[in-house]
Amino acid sequence: MYAVIATGGKQYRVKVGDTLDVEKLAPADDGTVALRPVLLVGDDGDLTVGRDALAAATVRATVVEQRKGPKLTVFKYKNKTGYRNTNGHRQRLTRIRVDEITA
Repeated sequence: MYAVIATGGKQYRVKVGDTLDVEKLAPADDGTVALRPVLLVGDDGDLTVGRDALAAATVRATVVEQRKGPKLTVFKYKNKTGYRNTNGHRQRLTRIRVDEITA
């Protein structure tokens, strides 16, 4: 069984046992998160899609760690004016492990 979820402005195809990095999430006290909305659930060739059919569907995951992504260099340049600007950015990420898919 697999599901397609949306979190942090991106969509991910996940199945039970997968570990993935998503944009920072705040876990509950027990270290779990419920990922919603679920956009699609597939099981042995059967697809379930649609807002009404998946209204109660959830994907439960455990937070493994909070971390930072790789450093990115942001360089801005304008021709013939001498303008150059360099900045760095590190996105805050949450590494999660998918425990359960309910549909």
